[in-house]
Amino acid sequence: MGTRPATTPNYRELPDAEFEARVEALWDRYADCDLCAYDCGVDRTAGETGACRVDDTAYVSSYFDHHGEEAVLRGTNGSGTIFMAHCNMACVFCQNFETSHEARGEPATPEDIAAMALDLQSRGCHNVNFVSPTHHSPHLIEAVRIARDRGLDVPVVWNCGGYERAEVLERLAGVVDVYMPDVKWSDDAAAATYSKAPGYWSNVTDSLREMHRQVGDLRVDDAGLATGGLLVRHLVMPNHVENAKGVLTFLAEEISPETFVNVMAQYRPHYEARTEERYAEIGRRVTPAEYREVLEHARALGLERIEYDPEMVGDGGGFLPV
Repeated sequence: MGTRPATTPNYRELPDAEFEARVEALWDRYADCDLCAYDCGVDRTAGETGACRVDDTAYVSSYFDHHGEEAVLRGTNGSGTIFMAHCNMACVFCQNFETSHEARGEPATPEDIAAMALDLQSRGCHNVNFVSPTHHSPHLIEAVRIARDRGLDVPVVWNCGGYERAEVLERLAGVVDVYMPDVKWSDDAAAATYSKAPGYWSNVTDSLREMHRQVGDLRVDDAGLATGGLLVRHLVMPNHVENAKGVLTFLAEEISPETFVNVMAQYRPHYEARTEERYAEIGRRVTPAEYREVLEHARALGLERIEYDPEMVGDGGGFLPV
């Protein structure tokens, strides 16, 4: 379903000179860092740190064949995930706070990351899935170039929080095959409170437009595996149904009614949301009524490529087609 827009060739076809130029331009940004929407302006090459709390050393917390991702990514052999430590967001409900906030991981060079990608491909993984990649874009794009030259040929997935900068994403055109932003908020006040991400919505909408411009709607092969395109995640939050509706409305009306969306119901109050009274509004699970209202809105908008939790809906999986 869908066709690839007429943009730069993908990383397997990108000319060496162009690839090198992209990598060099991204590395330069560490010195006055604007890799994400915080635009901190710190010199990470001199050991300074900004919102992501890390200098220009990349850290990997783990890498493995992940069988818990979307069906179009995991297939039968799993999605080859490489989890980066640290994060350019600071969600108070983060379920992976040990790696994103407390920075558990090992330092890794582009050569190291390329070797991980090739190892995952050798295990039969259907893609290489960079998780929390934004703050280390230079390392990862150089790793793709190195791995490409050594035989990498599976799709590259950019699994991010959506708090990107369209100008930086332009440097990824043709390198990333599948963009998978976890679009959390259409409400800037909630984004600032719960994810410490000011101006989140204006940044994520610009980023979504740029992602879609590059890769188009999600495309799958005969085996049902993603080969390229945009896949959006949205985690439905308790007491924030209108926030979810805002995300879905934008996707249907401003991006494409063919947008593939995973509407997730697995929210649990983790980290500070579990213990601090000031976050009591998100201190419980999502109710089936809240979740169904969001899915009904998706259907009313004409969004049909929806992955969802049938147990929350109680329909045996027949509510919306994937």
